[in-house]
Amino acid sequence: MSELLNVEELFASNVFTVAKMRERLPKKVFQEVIRVMEHGGELSMATADVVAKAMKDWAVENGATHYTHWFQPLTGITAEKHDSFITSPMPNGKVLMSFSGKELIKGEPDASSFPSGGLRQTCGARGYTAWDITSPAFLKESACGVILCIPTAFCSYTGEALDQKTPLLRSMDAVNKQALRILKLFGKTPAKVTASVGPEQEYFLIDKDKFNQRLDLKLTGRTLFGAPAPKGQELDDQYFGVIKDKVSHFMRELNKDLWEYGIPAKTQHNEVAPSQHEIAPIYGTTNVATDQNQLLMETLKKVAERNGFACLLHEKPFAGVNGSGKHNNWSISTSDGENLIDPGKEPEKNLQFQVFLAAILESVDNHAALLRLSASSAGNDHRLGANEAPPAIISAYLGDQLADVVDQIIANGEATSSLKGKVYKSGCSVIPEFKMDATDRNRTSPFAFTGNKFEFRMVGSTQCIAQPMMTLNTIVADTLCNFADVLEKADDFEAAAKKLVADKLREHQRIIFNGNGYSEEWVKEAERRGLPNIKCMVDAVDYLATPENIEMFEKHGVMSKRELVARGVVMYDNYAKQINIEAKTMIEMSTKQIIPAVMKYEGTLAASVKDLKELGISADTQMEILSTIDTKLAELKKATAELEDIVAKAAEKEEDPKAWAKYYHDVVFAFFDTVRKPADELEKIVDAKAWPFPTYEELLFEQ
Repeated sequence: MSELLNVEELFASNVFTVAKMRERLPKKVFQEVIRVMEHGGELSMATADVVAKAMKDWAVENGATHYTHWFQPLTGITAEKHDSFITSPMPNGKVLMSFSGKELIKGEPDASSFPSGGLRQTCGARGYTAWDITSPAFLKESACGVILCIPTAFCSYTGEALDQKTPLLRSMDAVNKQALRILKLFGKTPAKVTASVGPEQEYFLIDKDKFNQRLDLKLTGRTLFGAPAPKGQELDDQYFGVIKDKVSHFMRELNKDLWEYGIPAKTQHNEVAPSQHEIAPIYGTTNVATDQNQLLMETLKKVAERNGFACLLHEKPFAGVNGSGKHNNWSISTSDGENLIDPGKEPEKNLQFQVFLAAILESVDNHAALLRLSASSAGNDHRLGANEAPPAIISAYLGDQLADVVDQIIANGEATSSLKGKVYKSGCSVIPEFKMDATDRNRTSPFAFTGNKFEFRMVGSTQCIAQPMMTLNTIVADTLCNFADVLEKADDFEAAAKKLVADKLREHQRIIFNGNGYSEEWVKEAERRGLPNIKCMVDAVDYLATPENIEMFEKHGVMSKRELVARGVVMYDNYAKQINIEAKTMIEMSTKQIIPAVMKYEGTLAASVKDLKELGISADTQMEILSTIDTKLAELKKATAELEDIVAKAAEKEEDPKAWAKYYHDVVFAFFDTVRKPADELEKIVDAKAWPFPTYEELLFEQ
């Protein structure tokens, strides 16, 4: 039997939790910390010094030698600069270990080499990190040793946000402020409203040695070449199937590491595609859940490495099988524990829920393009609209119960009844009866109601969830603000609220779709409804810094015009660079691996033809194969040369980020299949032993 894990002892053992602070801090200091965590504000420097010393002492007791301000620049991953706790050596040759409140609160990493979208010049190096007191510090062990990681925001010398965390925290403040206005009208005065999210994470595990033989996987995270394996996912035998022992060992180690970080990993299972898996945590506040998801992705890769795997987080690492997403289960709740997106047992009578529901639907309809952008990346372009992913068209699924309530409100101004769940009867004497839900779930909807939350399913598996969650928080805050502006002036609040709900549901019912989002019929229906169908990231970026969106983000203090414009530039820049890397990798694999390998095999086949003819034996079959190979090889060589020319011309567009990205999408990326097609056809013909790198069959079915 394997080693027993005591989850209660393991959980958050590497986290400087509130419980640890209570144990280590004087009562008054602890109370000040909690007040700032819950209500905002700043710690006094005296208090910060006490907290820093307690944090350092705890870290050193657990083997830490360094600390870092751990932040999320616009690279999509985290960043850290390590500083040791040692101070100047003493005359007796010893050294002191110290950590001050000033060092805890503020850091100064170099900001010049991080993406800024023009907010910083390369020569302007100064940037600042600032402690996020609401996200707990934690210990991370690596070959460097044990490091105390302090989650922080990251800004430029000129004060603009250069990270994902800062706008997210601002959006949480915005949704809190506006939701409290609505709740006050209902006679409720909670201290705070918090946006929460539970991000489900999909990923692939493949053999590390085979990963190392694939240049495309190492440099781009996805396969640029690869013929389909004889078996894919068509038998539906992978989903929720028995987990292989080697993968189970990986998952056990993964859970242990995540629990030590205080990440509430809850669910694990095989996903639809071969070698694909999923892990899901219990929800948390959006900023902490974002930090934890970044740490989870890093931990996935580290634990995979220890177990002889490579973890692929790319949205579409293999053509022809499911890609990977990150389903974000979002809700807003009060400090009193009330979930504002819970319809309760009688949604037809729950006016407060109806107000929040109407606000969310209006937000999604009015800002569909912005939501689409928030889930956009070069990798996710491969996935959105494919068979396993939500389409690029934003719609909202409500299910039978809420759809019925909404229909009644639209028709009559209010609802008087709601559908109730049925009782399941198996017909078997030993199977218990149970009450079924009043509505089904919809895996094809990009924004689906799932009982007491909305699941934003479009987000890509590599993405930092901060941008989609910041976007969702902000658009909902803006709509709630507009609702509050109307309702606060009403003489009869209840009548005004009912009328507002009915009017808004009528106005935005086009966004509600409960059918199959994968169908061609829905694409046509969505066009008839006037819903945007933005098919690629490059086309979506234009919607970020429109005048109305600038006004909205600035109104709620989430982002300035400069910050929005800069993020658009970063997105264009990242897209162009990622496609450029893919193109150069494709050229190198074709030129240095596939073409030489096929030529060598062609020579071997030609020699066998010659030998057969000398023996007087017919070689018609061999000649036919040889001719096909030669034709496909010439086609591949020609296409590779054309791709080289196309990539070389991209430099002409580099001064204009949008034109540069558009060229890479419309011209470079569009040409990839022309190179891939003959290569994949050759793979099907050439002897497997002669092919220069592992095939889909080896990658997907040999874990």
